Amino acid sequence: MQARRASRELTLILFSQLDKNLEKYKNEDFSSIILKSVRTLISTSSDEISMCVSKLNEIKNQIIEFENNHPDNLSRPIDCENIPVALPLTSDLEAKIDVLLNASEKTMSALDIAELCTLSSQEDVRSYILKICSDYQKNKTEIDKIISEFAFGWDIERLFKIDKDILRIAITELVFIKDAPHKVVIDEALELAKKYSTDDSPSFINGILAKVVEKYV
Repeated sequence: MQARRASRELTLILFSQLDKNLEKYKNEDFSSIILKSVRTLISTSSDEISMCVSKLNEIKNQIIEFENNHPDNLSRPIDCENIPVALPLTSDLEAKIDVLLNASEKTMSALDIAELCTLSSQEDVRSYILKICSDYQKNKTEIDKIISEFAFGWDIERLFKIDKDILRIAITELVFIKDAPHKVVIDEALELAKKYSTDDSPSFINGILAKVVEKYV
């Protein structure tokens, strides 16, 4: 994961923790919230993996019990090892396979979070997060007006907060920071939308950002 990508994702997580009174925050507050957010990510990831491990152990024990109680093994002498038996392909087993798939997804997510948390301690990542926050804080009214201008038929207060925050970060970079290629900023905004928002969000965000680039950049 690149430093700027990590900065954008961590800024999105940070924005989710802020209230509407943005003016009251200082850089020290932003840094504290980043740290708390990272700790929350680690804790949540750890809890999810622990739950998956528990479920996997439960599946293992059920399989062992099934094998032990299978007629082919019950009829064998007590001092003989079990022989492998066929597992029934039932909806119950399908549910257990789903648990395995979910565990794999959680593990991959945990690896991503671990990398994100590691990058959060790098000075270039933290400084760019603070740059986005500071520039958005200074230009919040204008940025939200830009969103309202191109969000046809939508009241900005009724937009999904995650979508508003993704747009706010991208517009801050495109219109005010201006040191990253337009395509990179938009592409990474779309990736955040795919990861954190609804199926319709990427196309909605892409449409607005395209108009922002055309008029303001």
